[in-house]
Amino acid sequence: MTITREQAAWFHQTFDQLTDNIEKAVLGKRHVVRLALTCLLSEGHLLLEDFPGTGKTMLARALANTVQGSHARIQFTPDLLPSDVTGVTVYDQHKGTFDFHPGPIFHSIVLADEINRASPKTQSALLEVMEEGRVTVDGRPHEVGRPFMVIATQNPIEQAGTYRLPEAQLDRFLMKSSVGYPDKAATIELLLNAGVRDRAALVTPVITAQTIAQMSGLADEVYVDPAVVGYVAELAEESRRQPHVKLGLSARGCLAFIRVAKTWAAADGRDHVVPDDVRALAEPVLCHRLLLDAEAQFTGVTVDAVISRLLDAVAPPTDRVATR
Repeated sequence: MTITREQAAWFHQTFDQLTDNIEKAVLGKRHVVRLALTCLLSEGHLLLEDFPGTGKTMLARALANTVQGSHARIQFTPDLLPSDVTGVTVYDQHKGTFDFHPGPIFHSIVLADEINRASPKTQSALLEVMEEGRVTVDGRPHEVGRPFMVIATQNPIEQAGTYRLPEAQLDRFLMKSSVGYPDKAATIELLLNAGVRDRAALVTPVITAQTIAQMSGLADEVYVDPAVVGYVAELAEESRRQPHVKLGLSARGCLAFIRVAKTWAAADGRDHVVPDDVRALAEPVLCHRLLLDAEAQFTGVTVDAVISRLLDAVAPPTDRVATR
């Protein structure tokens, strides 16, 4: 079964409505907002890395407020324990039983603020539930439910007292992006409304968790032509042959490419994926998955330059993409 054009049109309309709602809090960053929504509807997790004060936490809170469901914020610190994230089993003297007290991870959308400030042990506890969708405490599994999305933030500066996420763990994030500084027009509008202390509070729920699950199901039914699948496979193979690349695109990364391309196509009102969808999403999907060697640092080669060179090296399919 594939998504119908009527369903694609409804998906597009709803997606734009969600984007407009989040933009009440995050001004002038429509592309980043669309990426965050694409990540949510693709049932993945998002890593936001940017300088302080650019609106990373605001974007995450606005996205959480848009969905009529539960959400939580975890401020990561060096003394944060894994049980502070996942929960703990406590003995009830009156009942004579052990009861599980769920942690803040048991919400639809979880904001992990400054994830690189927590110890590797605590980071592993979060990354495990991101991958498995459940928490195991004292040998008993506990499902976190659906939808479930983790939005993690970290700063590229102030590295003192931080623990860098391992490259293998970064692959668990579906996409990585940055908000960036607002342009002049957005800055002026922000300053004119300086009396608004919390812009995320302006964002009210416009969609239920059940509708999010419905939209995710529709995105899965978007048609992907074999030529587009072959294009993603060629990009993966070429990424492993690129100079200065120590670790190329993994099989999990290829699956991420297809998943987000389907959602991106539906958000555009289409019932099929085109090569431009893959190219548009190359940077957020690849930037945290390509590991460069030590020589790249000395020669000034960046991941963005490698991605650009990769897209130039692999020509997109020119054959007509069928919609059925």
